[in-house]
Amino acid sequence: MEVLRRFAAIAVADLRERTRATRFWVILGIVAFASWWCFPAPGSPWMMLSVDGQRGEYSSAWVGMTLALVYSTIMAWLGFYLVRGSLVRDFDTRVWQLLVATPMTRAGYLLAKWTSHMVVFALVVAICLGVGLVAQWVRGEDRTLDLVELVKPALVLTMPALGVTAFFAIVFDMVPWLRRAAGNVLWFFVWIFMFSSFAMNMDPATSEWARTTWFSDPSGVTMVQQDFLAALPALAPGIDPLSVSIGVNVTEGARRSFEWTGWTFEMADLGGRLLWLLLAMAATAALAPLLDRAARRTSASTSAPVGLRMRWLDAVLRPLSASATGLVVASELTMVLRGRRLWWWGAMLVCAIVQATAPAEGMAIAGIVAWMFGLDIHSRSLLRERDTHTAELVMTASGAANKLRLARATTAIAIAVGAVAPSLVRLGLSSPADAGVLLLVAVNVALSGLALAALCRSPRPYELAMVFLAYIGIQKGGPLAVMALTPSLVAFHALLLPACLLAIVWLWPPRRAGDPGPVARRIGGLRAAAATALSLR
Repeated sequence: MEVLRRFAAIAVADLRERTRATRFWVILGIVAFASWWCFPAPGSPWMMLSVDGQRGEYSSAWVGMTLALVYSTIMAWLGFYLVRGSLVRDFDTRVWQLLVATPMTRAGYLLAKWTSHMVVFALVVAICLGVGLVAQWVRGEDRTLDLVELVKPALVLTMPALGVTAFFAIVFDMVPWLRRAAGNVLWFFVWIFMFSSFAMNMDPATSEWARTTWFSDPSGVTMVQQDFLAALPALAPGIDPLSVSIGVNVTEGARRSFEWTGWTFEMADLGGRLLWLLLAMAATAALAPLLDRAARRTSASTSAPVGLRMRWLDAVLRPLSASATGLVVASELTMVLRGRRLWWWGAMLVCAIVQATAPAEGMAIAGIVAWMFGLDIHSRSLLRERDTHTAELVMTASGAANKLRLARATTAIAIAVGAVAPSLVRLGLSSPADAGVLLLVAVNVALSGLALAALCRSPRPYELAMVFLAYIGIQKGGPLAVMALTPSLVAFHALLLPACLLAIVWLWPPRRAGDPGPVARRIGGLRAAAATALSLR
């Protein structure tokens, strides 16, 4: 009982720490809003879960299945960014030194953190299931309430998938170089492998073994396809039960729905889902021998790595030192570039060679990849005083805010433009208009990171957005696909530039030390007003 009490105390304390943060409630609101749009009106041309271009009627069973599959795939990616950082916070605040003095075991501590992650996920899923029930009633296709069928897919499909995500959140917190932007980027590709590629390689449409095995992919899509294969031929003749699509699916022509009132599966399949949950717990406990070493490598000791000396940089930037503002710009550029490790320069060199020699498609992909290596510069430079607790000292200098704004904007733009310099040269010789568009996109890549940091007081929103935009940009879509930009996206970039400049000037520096930012202040005000109203009642 004493072991369980200590275990619960760590998990509850961690959960309270999360729920006190405004960011948690903002993300919860966004996810709940997105859950509503998983169930468009019956006449809408799109759907979130389709089987050969069709869907089930909005019953409790279909609502639960839709949310379960969406969250076992998409939330398995986004949930990582919601829960990560718990171990790092204990390391940085020295709470870990107090915990090791107790009878608590290392494995117990890690499992308590994993449990805390799962409780957060369960809270999010529960609220979204409530939103799904409201959508079921409003859409009115089947208003029969069945809580068992609503919750069953989330328990069987979503929670094991999120258990794997919770494990990786702990792993990334323990590895020093994965605690910052590099980890946020790498997780996207780990997610692609674990939750997307894994499912494609176990597609029952192409593998006879996948049709009969009890071992499903982490997201559970294989298990659902097996059950659709058994049930849908009788419910919806003429459709391909293995053609399951999760995401925004736009359909053309006639659409029809089929009745879906319940989901049945074999006990062996349930064991396959339980196996993923047990594997995640066992792997988390197995990290215990590495915990002490990870705790010694705190963020404070790894946030400012020593890079190259680059003595030639002083000579190149010496002309800027003629004025006080130019000196600040030169100092910022020197600090950022000298902090880059040798591997960073090597990666940028490879991207430059590809841009200079590859066809247009390869050049565009190399440019997007090169931008990714500057994520931490764009997303974190305006937060340096907050992270180093030097705001009160730095801002006392005359005109410090304006000089630092200019220096950091100049540095970010120089890094983003320099990352695609070979592409700019090639396009400038062959298509000056395309070169101008690429230059505009590069400037926005830099300034949007500064603007989001000024708005949110956190680097994660920008890093998360850039990882997603880079992924679809490599597939020739979105605002980073320079060679495939439509006139509307070019106009978007033209409007984004002044908006970013306005946000940087207006929102940074904070008006007072520890200012959480305008968005957090507004939400905090709403929470305070709600608390006052409840107390008066």
